[in-house]
Amino acid sequence: MRKIEKPKEGEYPPYAIIYLDQVPDDGNLIDHLGKGKIQINKLYSEQSEKMLMFRYEPDKWTMKDILAHITDDERVFCYRALRFARNDKTELPGVDQDLDAEFAGANDRDISDLLDEYTKVRDSSISLFKSFSEEMINRTGKASGFNVSVCALGYLIAGHELHHLNIIKERYLN
Repeated sequence: MRKIEKPKEGEYPPYAIIYLDQVPDDGNLIDHLGKGKIQINKLYSEQSEKMLMFRYEPDKWTMKDILAHITDDERVFCYRALRFARNDKTELPGVDQDLDAEFAGANDRDISDLLDEYTKVRDSSISLFKSFSEEMINRTGKASGFNVSVCALGYLIAGHELHHLNIIKERYLN
């Protein structure tokens, strides 16, 4: 499988390092996206409805909220990656993750429905990143006021998910 090396400094916003550090530096982005899909499906399928609705503090998200957030952000990152890969130089706006979570309605949905949506989005993301040529993967654009490469957006998807998996393991399942 084709290697997609981790992005270099300057290809991503400074805040993104906490996500990028989660992903091994082995160039196997596509594999990491596939492994993440397996981890998420296994972890979420094993939880009771009570655990999926648990908040470790009153103002924190439930596990269902987190899954919807991961899915929503992945869509945003893929949209940005597609635009930049196609050499679109339009600066893209940021998103308000708290507003997105508030209005996602995740807690009113069945976990099988949320997992089905997540899985379809992840499969689409994997197909998208597989389709990018070397030239496309190295293109950059501006989103949320920061320069970012297509490559970095792929690694942000994987790292953002790992970040939330770690939070779930530390604060929800411990």
